[in-house]
Amino acid sequence: MPWTFRKSFPLPFGLRLNVNRKSVSVTFGDGTPVRRTISSNGTRTTSVNFPGPFGFRKRTERGRRP
Repeated sequence: MPWTFRKSFPLPFGLRLNVNRKSVSVTFGDGTPVRRTISSNGTRTTSVNFPGPFGFRKRTERGRRP
């Protein structure tokens, strides 16, 4: 079983700093139904949480330039 590491730190203005073993990310809109996360490895995620067990998540990875 591989080891994992994840730590999250709350910041002012509804921001959250997330640290894991591969990247660092910032989440905007913490505590709201819509969140936007930008990671240091180029991944961007938009999450929308609906009432109950429903939600939507779109993940975009930055493409490499030739």
